[in-house]
Amino acid sequence: MKAIACTEYGSPEVLQLKEVEKPTPKENEVLIKIYATTVTSADIRIRRADPFGVRLFYGLRNPKKNTILGAELAGEIEAIGKNVKQFNIGDQVFAGAGTNFGANAEYICLPEAAAVVLKPINMTYEEAAAVPFGGTTALIFLQNKGKIQKGQSVLIYGASGSLGTAAVQLAKFFGADITGVCSTAKIELVKSLGADEVIDYTREDFTKSGKTYDIIFDTTGKSSFSGCLKSLKQNGIYLRAVHIDLVSILRGLWVSMTTSQKVIGGVAIERKEDLIFLKELIEAGKFKTVVDRFYSLEQTADAHRYIEQGLKKGNVVITVKHSNKA
Repeated sequence: MKAIACTEYGSPEVLQLKEVEKPTPKENEVLIKIYATTVTSADIRIRRADPFGVRLFYGLRNPKKNTILGAELAGEIEAIGKNVKQFNIGDQVFAGAGTNFGANAEYICLPEAAAVVLKPINMTYEEAAAVPFGGTTALIFLQNKGKIQKGQSVLIYGASGSLGTAAVQLAKFFGADITGVCSTAKIELVKSLGADEVIDYTREDFTKSGKTYDIIFDTTGKSSFSGCLKSLKQNGIYLRAVHIDLVSILRGLWVSMTTSQKVIGGVAIERKEDLIFLKELIEAGKFKTVVDRFYSLEQTADAHRYIEQGLKKGNVVITVKHSNKA
């Protein structure tokens, strides 16, 4: 099968289209024929080995855990292991690939118990593939880590990206008063997703307005740490989706231990129950994916280059074509 291999850290040029062995499902696994996948910020961070903690998990000198990137996908189940009970051959599904990644390819094997769910009936493969990474991360941070409540004031920094567009819609669903922060060109998009107010960070620093929030959710890792603390209410929560460098972790722990404010970071791993929740929202017309551009599997390196320009709105989708696709 064809796959995009990342055998060393560096620029997009390290990504190579290769022929690799097609996987065979184990007794508890399903084999998914991938029709759409994406390039996410997680893929960029692993390829760059930035922050350095990436090397501790994926390989100090070169990526060794899994050389195929890709965090999410949508496709059709082609084969199942003998112990699989929840799925049948031919089921249309969408899924998160987990910490092993591997979705930038024609096929992937995933455990039945993993974040694999029947695709929403009102989404294409391309739309569905862009749900798991941003959608489940936003859900876990807002609901589980942030304990979001109806009527709270929530600021979402980076409201126009994959994670940000999901966070705006979910915060709206939970009944929050939402302020989105993005660049000029993306203001109308963020408003259309449900933000009550949108701040153009190129013209205004929200941390200097004097307004405070119950939750500040930084989806990019680029907000001012001290500025966000000043903009939090007394018992507010500062969520940092990109919070895996040692300095930020220690700083957050200190604030959480010595004040009434909380700084919560880390990563979120897709869970089946979260994808089921999002599927229900999608089929009820309360959640959608924003797709900026489409690339072919062969153009994955170009997708990385585009994302690094910082111009992306929502998601960048990779279409995977098979000669016998229905």
